[in-house]
Amino acid sequence: MDWGNNLSINLLAFLAFLPILLSGILLVGFRISAKIIMPIIYLITFIIAYYFWGMTFNRILASTLQGLIITISILWIIFGALMLLNTLKYSGAVTTIRQNFSNISNDRRVQVILIAWLLGCFIEGASGFGTPAAIAAPLMVAIGFPTLAAVIFGMMIQSTPVSFGAVGTPLIVGVQGGLDKTGITKNLVEIGSSWESFFNIIVAEVAIIHAICGTLMPLLLVIIMTRFFGTNKSWTEGLSIFKFCIFAALSFTIPYLFAGIFIGPEFPSIIGGLVGLTIVTIAAKKKFLLPKDTWEFPIISEWPDNWKGSLNVREKVKNEKKVSSISAWSPYIFLAILLLLSRINNDLKELLLSITLEFKNILNETGINASFSGLYLPGGILLFVCLITFIMHKMNLDKISGSIKDSSKSLFGAGFVLIFTIPLVRVMINSGVNSYDIVSMPIAMAEGMANFFGRIYPFFAPTIGAIGAFIAGSNTVSNLMLSQFQFETAKILGLSGALMVALQSVGAAAGNMIAIHNVVAASATVGLINREGDVIRITIIPLIYYLLLSGTIGTLVFYIFKVSDPLIF
Repeated sequence: MDWGNNLSINLLAFLAFLPILLSGILLVGFRISAKIIMPIIYLITFIIAYYFWGMTFNRILASTLQGLIITISILWIIFGALMLLNTLKYSGAVTTIRQNFSNISNDRRVQVILIAWLLGCFIEGASGFGTPAAIAAPLMVAIGFPTLAAVIFGMMIQSTPVSFGAVGTPLIVGVQGGLDKTGITKNLVEIGSSWESFFNIIVAEVAIIHAICGTLMPLLLVIIMTRFFGTNKSWTEGLSIFKFCIFAALSFTIPYLFAGIFIGPEFPSIIGGLVGLTIVTIAAKKKFLLPKDTWEFPIISEWPDNWKGSLNVREKVKNEKKVSSISAWSPYIFLAILLLLSRINNDLKELLLSITLEFKNILNETGINASFSGLYLPGGILLFVCLITFIMHKMNLDKISGSIKDSSKSLFGAGFVLIFTIPLVRVMINSGVNSYDIVSMPIAMAEGMANFFGRIYPFFAPTIGAIGAFIAGSNTVSNLMLSQFQFETAKILGLSGALMVALQSVGAAAGNMIAIHNVVAASATVGLINREGDVIRITIIPLIYYLLLSGTIGTLVFYIFKVSDPLIF
């Protein structure tokens, strides 16, 4: 039966949203493990795609295989992150790093800002691919954070820096690839403008909105930590460091904003992270704007079981050597340099990409492609840094073997969940090619929301982007799927297409905080298995804040300040 052609866009939108709705209810509401839920959700997505979208079995299978190849890429990154941390554990560097952070500040509120917010933002700017959580979360566990807290904080910072992550990929690839560049350029040339000026407007607006929303993110990090992971379960213990949080936020967002407006999409998060980390580290050492009290987690014996993961980097390693601060931190410095060079140096980039497995038109399905670039992906660079560390820290074969064994053991927990999660995502994204000639599932959801909300749609534009990222686990993919839809919706409403696309990108960045496969990947790096619902239950708080504030900003700018662009006459 031709189901698709007989259903309204609103009903199609509901069916498209159903897998997301069910996964949210089961994960967050019923706290059921993702390893139980995701195979069921995959089956439901399969049924919807086959019967209601008219996707062929072959295209669903091709999309599934595409998802499995992408899964290998993600597991590769996770393994690299695990290897780096375990290498530093067995070499004795983790002990030194732990002491270094204590020397800067014993206050966990300061430490979470330095590691999650500032270091995490820099790593996101240089690498993307969920790498900040994969690196920051294990580091926080290493210095004494509860595992659940470390994952939550690693996920929370996948917001403000993400639109400019991986040297601007979500905008350069996502927005530019998602918009009808040829058609828009033609219209711009006719009125004496250019694609470059139009794109720069989008980039600047993304930077401005993120900078406003990001100003409260360090404070949210801290108050969530003191409320959910403190002895007294207190919001006020977080608020007592309010001044320092705002200072740390502005130390990142101001250089980030200027870079976005005056330089372009490649460097805002990188520059903001580097400048912010430098300024805030110096300030913390001098106790600038810090309260007199020092905040700490409860003693480990009092931690609930759901706070703990299987990754143990605090255990004493046999024959642990004393490692100098420079030597301990050198792997992270090498990592930052190599990640950055691999993204901005064309010769190095080409060299790393020269060894790539390409899978084009899988099972002869047009447009369903995948690739695996082991050297270019952060996983390859992480493993190269591990190799350098083996030599630099003069590690023996027993310690190298221990690092590999521990990392491999931790990897298996994520694999099972991801082999269902990512394929179902690809089925949804690829559903636009079907026998019923209807739009893909993500577009159907977007159209349903646009039809329902009408003139107040701008308030919900970031939410559309967030839903796209929740599905895909990627700001870039969300932008690729939905940028043109957001642009066309703005045209219908007589509003600035540039600003609507900017809201799309901001919302898509925020959506990364709760994207299921990102949560699973981050959890895997610290051995936190079957706690995905607990993570999302808390990270949805900053997500709601981000979407409400960005939606409000967008609505005010559209209807009160009447912001325009070259295509609005």
